[in-house]
Amino acid sequence: MNIAEIAERAGVSRAAVSRYFNNGYLSEEKRQAIREVVEETGYRPSVQAQMLRTKKTRMVGVIVPKVASASIARMVEGMLSVLNGNGYQMLLAVSQNNPKKELEYLETFNDKTVDGVILVGTVFTREHRLLLKRLSVPVVIAGQRLPGYSCVFHDDYHATYDLTRLILERGRNRLGYIGAISQDKAVGAERYDGFRDAVRDMGHAELVKNHVVAAFTVVSGYEKTGELLRKCGELDGLICATDTMAVGSVQYLREHGIQVPVRILVAGHGDSEMARLTAPPLLTVHYSYEKCGKIAVEMLVELLGQGEAARREVKLGYSIVER
Repeated sequence: MNIAEIAERAGVSRAAVSRYFNNGYLSEEKRQAIREVVEETGYRPSVQAQMLRTKKTRMVGVIVPKVASASIARMVEGMLSVLNGNGYQMLLAVSQNNPKKELEYLETFNDKTVDGVILVGTVFTREHRLLLKRLSVPVVIAGQRLPGYSCVFHDDYHATYDLTRLILERGRNRLGYIGAISQDKAVGAERYDGFRDAVRDMGHAELVKNHVVAAFTVVSGYEKTGELLRKCGELDGLICATDTMAVGSVQYLREHGIQVPVRILVAGHGDSEMARLTAPPLLTVHYSYEKCGKIAVEMLVELLGQGEAARREVKLGYSIVER
């Protein structure tokens, strides 16, 4: 079977069949006629031939720091829902939080193996910025703000500011904060800055120093809770940069006979399933991760169609979740 035979059987032009396989505009009547012939014959167009003709792979490269993350999984689900609807497939690369691996994947995708790239980045080094500038395919940054690029990100600063203020207003005035590395501008720097400014504005500037840095794991949250208590003494509230860290904190406190939330209120970020299943459920912040993934793909499709004129930034909101 070829396009000419498909067209003859369906009673349409070859151009109509071509538009069908390239997701172009067609009347529903013609689309249905072609679909019936395709399903009857089992015809599949040659991907290699399409690439040679259109210079497009219909592939999008997505680079993520890890897969064992509820937030990233939700973001990827959002991406897939839009990619599938636009006739694209995803090539998923996992850097395992290794910036050098991110650079390797960017180089690989830059060799025209994909039409565009979505980078769910955490840390942008000088090497990242240099490589991004010379990419020959369009790129969208998801989860972080990087000036000069299309990006979709969250309002991490105000989310943590409002969360901290809420806890202080409830009479918890001996707070501690478990954060991420400051090189991670969103989860590390922005969220800590929100905590820092909130305690200062509420008249508790002495709490700024009640701060330790953890890795993005339950084990690290557990260990860093002990370190923070040894450093700061008695606390009545603990804010963690992620739900995963917060779950580790709850485990530590329980094992050491500290009641949660009676003696120490624990809060996280992410509104993960883990946060809902913790007993009692965590006070947390909800971010629209699926929406972030969807918008990232929409941005990339715009860049592919319109070029740099379509470049834009989108900041997404948040909500505090109490259960």
